[in-house]
Order: sequence, then C-alpha cells, then structure tokens
Amino acid sequence: MTECTLRVIGRVESPLTDRAVAPLQADEGAPAAWLVFDERYAPALEGLSPGTDVLLLTWLDRADRDTLTVHPRGDATRPRAGVFTTRSPDRPNPIGLHEVRILAIDGTRVHVGNLEALDATPILDVKPLLTPDR
Repeated sequence: MTECTLRVIGRVESPLTDRAVAPLQADEGAPAAWLVFDERYAPALEGLSPGTDVLLLTWLDRADRDTLTVHPRGDATRPRAGVFTTRSPDRPNPIGLHEVRILAIDGTRVHVGNLEALDATPILDVKPLLTPDR
C-alpha cells in the first residue's frame, strides 16, 4: 500500500476537551468552536463568509487506528459492525467529516457552529458544501 502525507493547516479551539463526554454528532449539543488556521493559509480563506455552510475535514488524533469493528454508538447491546459502516472516530484513517456553518471570520480565525471536534484537533481541509444552487 502507498503512504500519503497530509499537512495540518490549523487547529480547532473548542470547549470540548474530554472525548468521553463530548457529543457524538454535531446535532447532539455540540458547541460553537473556532478554527484557527496557520497564517500561511490566509489566502485560502478568501471568499469564505458568515452564513456559508462548509465541510470541515479533521484528523481525529486521539482515535485508535487499530480498531476495525465497534458497537455502534458505543452501545454494547448492539452487534459489532465494521467501522466503515459507522461514524466511529476509531478507524484506520481517523478523518473527521463535519458539516458546519461559518458564524464569523476574524483574520485566520473562523468561528463555526455545532462542532463536535475536541480542542486542539488538527484541521486538514475545508470544502464548500455543494447545493443545487451552487
């Protein structure tokens, strides 16, 4: 297999610090958070604006990369399933996928709503959410 190299372009600033009590999904009480980008990526933020929905890709750095099966949602009463059928953060390549709305932008800091990522989570990329009108 081929290895690939990713660049961390920023970090999440969030009040969430404990994975055990963090919401599993954004719509389960996830707080607003700041995306703090490295200054060299400032030009890449051009065109983003408050009210825009984007897809945020993160590296779930506290995940267990050896996990291949899980009880969905951590519920031991449910049968085990392969991680590729779940949103578990524990997986061979723990890439987080988050749909967030931009609330504000201050230089290289982007405030977003409802982000379930933990504080200091590495940011890999931001992509526009494609809709029928885009």
